[in-house]
Parts: sequence; structure tokens; C-alpha cells
Amino acid sequence: MADIAKIPAVLLLADGTVFYGKSAGKIGTTTGEICFNTGMTGYQEIFTDPSYFGQIMVTTNAHIGNYGIQDDEVESGKIQIAGLVCKNFNVNYSRKTAGQSIQDYFLGEHIVGISDIDTRQLVRHIRDKGAMNGIISSETLDLEELKKQLAAVPGMDGLELSSVVSTKEPYFYGNEDAGYRVAVLDLGVKKNILRNFSERNVYAKVFPAKTSFAEMEAFQPNGYFISNGPGDPAAMPYAIETVKDILQAEKPLFGICLGHQLLALANGIRTHKMFNGHRGLNHPVKNIIINRCEVTSQNHGFGVIPEDVHRSELVEVTHVNLNDQSIEGIRVKGKKAFSVQYHPESSPGPHDSRYLFDQFVEMMS
Repeated sequence: MADIAKIPAVLLLADGTVFYGKSAGKIGTTTGEICFNTGMTGYQEIFTDPSYFGQIMVTTNAHIGNYGIQDDEVESGKIQIAGLVCKNFNVNYSRKTAGQSIQDYFLGEHIVGISDIDTRQLVRHIRDKGAMNGIISSETLDLEELKKQLAAVPGMDGLELSSVVSTKEPYFYGNEDAGYRVAVLDLGVKKNILRNFSERNVYAKVFPAKTSFAEMEAFQPNGYFISNGPGDPAAMPYAIETVKDILQAEKPLFGICLGHQLLALANGIRTHKMFNGHRGLNHPVKNIIINRCEVTSQNHGFGVIPEDVHRSELVEVTHVNLNDQSIEGIRVKGKKAFSVQYHPESSPGPHDSRYLFDQFVEMMS
């Protein structure tokens, strides 16, 4: 286990707010949009979720690192967050099956963080002021210098990031002899989504973000899946066109998170950057088709514009967020195409929504 020598560190927000704490992980400087996740567990899955690419993560749970790091509890091949802000950065861990400490993990992947700050105060500030860029540094406390670096960081609005995190080459997942074949458009797909498909007799071929419909159709899939991912969906015309092609070909389609936003855009429904977004494991969502509430796992900073959905003659609402009435699910009228804004694979989180994978498999039947 690496020895951790904590030194002074600083977090500066774009509105000039400053928090002082101690270094965590690599000594250095990092920038990104600051956001928070309210989950009580699953920090390793959060770190490795490609949807968080380019973001500094604030964890509201007081203890991070306390159960260590285990190799098989990842959503991608590396840590995706730009930096970490937490209260207690626990180098010592309790789980016997863990392979390393969070400090060793962060050092190995060159991740900069800050600990020993009042995350409750920070989250209340972000809730009031909205998502904004931030900078963490443990190599300089010079605020004027940090302000200059922070001013050069682009905002998430208009930022296309999925092609950055997507696979560079197609690959397969699951049993080749499975009963169904699904073409996955990888915009930042989580491994647990692919596991859920594999568990349901699905053989998946995962394609790079900018793959055309014609290239995916050569796989002769029974259905198409549009994945989660980072960035602004409106900045992805290539993916919107691909979704339109899938719909025009009358192919079964399922979208999650960013995939939900792209299905909306393909049907003339606009998206917008949310004030704070939804990130956590306990968001209540109502399935208005079957009149049932689900507790869901969520991670998104963009959403579809409700007024556009309600005016649309092409889609209908299937799921609604019970906290703020935002649109959490749609389906396209007259087609085998549906999507949800949240994460039904929910790893971590409650498994209330995994029936959606079964629904997609039934649709392909």
C-alpha cells in the first residue's frame, strides 16, 4: 500500500468560490465540470463510468475508499472522472477481496483529488448555483494562476465527447451461439449493460461511436442498442443520423441515458443542459404505462425538453421523474423503439428497472 503524505490542496470554482483541503491521489492539477453523486456505495463504478468523462466528481457519502478497489468492479478499462472531491479519502480498507487501496489506484491512473473539505457545504453551493467548471490543485495554491487555467476550460454545452471514450475497434461480448444478436453503438457504454444483455441470451457486437447504420447492419442484428455516454447530445449529428436510419429501417431499438436523448433528437425533440442533473441511486421514477414506481440509478447532466415531448406526434411518454417531473422514458409510436433516461442495469443500485432488458428481448422476438 502506497504511503500517503497529504499536503495542502485547493478547489476553485468558476464563480470564484474556494475550498481548501488536503491532497488525494496524484499531486497535480486537474479541471472539469463539477458535479455530485449522492450514492452511498459504488465509488469504483462511478470512477470508471465513461459518462463522467471530463467531470470532477463530488461524492456526498462521507467515506470513499473504505472497502478498497477490486478489479472486476469497473464499468470501463480505466478511471474516467477528471478528478475527485471527497470528505474522507480512506487509504486503509476493510474488504479482504480488495486488491489495492484507492490511493494506489489513483496513483496508477494519475488521478488528482482533494479531500478533507466540507462536501455538504460544497453540494449545497452547487445545488443553488448550478453545474460549473472547477479546478483542483495540490501543486500550487496561487488562485490567480488557477483562475487563468480555469478560464481556458470549455463548458459542457456543445461539447462532443463520446467519440473520445468510445471503442476504437469493434468487439464482441457474450456467447456467439446466443439466440439474439444486438448491435451496440458505443458512446461510452458501461460493462454492466453488456453483462445484462449476455445474461439474456444476447450476443453483442460493440461498434465505435461514428459507425454508420450500414456497417452495423452487416452484423445482421436482431436489434440495436444506443448507449450512455458523456457530453452534449445536440453536438452529435452523426449519432442522430444513425438513429434515424435505424428507425427508418423499422429495426427494434433500445436507448439508455445519452441514447434516450439521441432517440428524442432523432424525432425532432430538443435537449437542454440541466441546472444540476441527476446523479445517484435513489431517484423515484413512475412508469405511467403500468402505473408503477421504480427506484432508479441515474447519471446525466442533459435532458429532453418536456414541452417538446408533450407536443410531439411521433413519441409518447412512458416514464416520469417524481422529483421534478422530467421525462425519463419515451417510446416511438408505431415502431419498436423505446428509451429511458436512467440506468436500468443499476450497478450499483436497486434492480427495479431491469425488466427493460427483458422488454427489449421480447421486442426482438
